[in-house]
Amino acid sequence: MKLKEKIVFITGASAGIGAATAMAFAREGARLLLAARRAGKLAEVASQALECGAAAVHSIDLDVRGRHAVQRVIDELPAEWAEIDVLVNNAGLSRGMDKLYTGRIEDWEEMIDTNVKGLLYVARAVVPGMVVRSRGHVVTLGSMAGELVYPNGAVYCASKAAARLINDGLREDLLGTPVRVTSIDPGLVETDFSMVRFRGDAKRAASVYKGITPLVAEDIADAILWAVTRPDHVNIARISLTSVHQANTLLIHREQ
Repeated sequence: MKLKEKIVFITGASAGIGAATAMAFAREGARLLLAARRAGKLAEVASQALECGAAAVHSIDLDVRGRHAVQRVIDELPAEWAEIDVLVNNAGLSRGMDKLYTGRIEDWEEMIDTNVKGLLYVARAVVPGMVVRSRGHVVTLGSMAGELVYPNGAVYCASKAAARLINDGLREDLLGTPVRVTSIDPGLVETDFSMVRFRGDAKRAASVYKGITPLVAEDIADAILWAVTRPDHVNIARISLTSVHQANTLLIHREQ
């Protein structure tokens, strides 16, 4: 699949994997529909994407936790942006690493509202148009955390397990249409993910990647781009990728 002039909708596009994915698609000449909560950061990404070769960029200030806001954004897209070819359902986050019985309920709600409900809201708003047009590709940003829970991460891991099953269910529901569905499930990726999880505690965030060479956002963007550009009859169901220092969520080899 050639991406030149294709409309690619990326949520959580203001930083990390979302921003790297925007650059990867920009270099292919795609038209980028970028959404995120941080409008200032998003504007910077949009400018960089144009410099990288994007055919055009349309930015949207959007919190995917708002069901009606998500639907309104899709319903009110200008005609030249309405026919979305690729959805990268990337928006997500983690908060805290507390034991389940001492966790902050507000953190649970933020993770579930973003990683699960937000994922559903965006897919529900975008996928019907793909079915009508008989073309499209949905990429869900999952996590290895959805395969194997780790201590003090029960709710985040559960949210990513839900994302995995939602993605698989969507693929089943779209059987008989040309719309493709892919889950990208990485291990440790060094972005601002841990800074968000630990609410700006840089020392604690850095300790997550100590002694290893982690994946970076560009690695994930490369995997997304590869999956999307396969021939039309090929559906990459899932890509699971880690650093060579990581076997799963529990087994990580750290150099001294």
